[in-house]
Amino acid sequence: MTRPILFCGDPHGRFEQVFAAVDQTEPSAVVFLGDMEPLQPLHVELEPLIEREFPLWYIHGNHDADSDELWMRVWGSELAARNVHGRVVDLPDGRRLAGLGGVFRETVWHPDRGAARAGGPAFRTRAQHAKSTPRQDRWGSGPHRRHWGSIYPEDVDGLANLQTDILITHEAPGYHPHGFEVLDILAQSMGAAVAIHGHHHDALDSSARWESQGFRSYGVGLRGVCALWPDGRWEVVIKGELEDRRGSR
Repeated sequence: MTRPILFCGDPHGRFEQVFAAVDQTEPSAVVFLGDMEPLQPLHVELEPLIEREFPLWYIHGNHDADSDELWMRVWGSELAARNVHGRVVDLPDGRRLAGLGGVFRETVWHPDRGAARAGGPAFRTRAQHAKSTPRQDRWGSGPHRRHWGSIYPEDVDGLANLQTDILITHEAPGYHPHGFEVLDILAQSMGAAVAIHGHHHDALDSSARWESQGFRSYGVGLRGVCALWPDGRWEVVIKGELEDRRGSR
């Protein structure tokens, strides 16, 4: 198979750039890196891709849990089962894809020594957090709906026991000025060859870190779309909207 996998940076409610990139590359799969914020249920927004039977996968971003309506458009969508957060799936080209959606928050866990609790978690699991959340503020059996967009240690711990070829995260790994080394450790423990993230709306050059971190890392900019080819080549198909200001590869 010589078709690429497309990785789509934070759409924030717009998907026309994804459709254009698909027409240009005819990918084997399309992967979203979070902060989709669909204006309609996700399966309605992505109907042109569903009709053409492109395999779709995604992780959620922090903004996908900003409101009850957004939550339902993503987690309540007919594509809810395509959320790869916390698990590994097989892609059509034989590679494995793992995902970690959401962001680190000090009220849950911000793994930085300068953060609250010296980087330790306030809650290791959503169930633990829910027990300390007033009943009227819970979302179903979990904590407040906003924290469906938060990362808990249980999410990272569960992935660390699995193996993957590609790890997608909403947050950036340690190479990024606003990244987290715990994601480097996660990628290393999973044997990932490539780690790809969104969230920061940039595509900084991390190649100087690849040898020491043990994997290649890429950011995809705001509404940008990039292709990972079977031979490992990385191609910018549609440049992120802010990359000329924020830096690119």
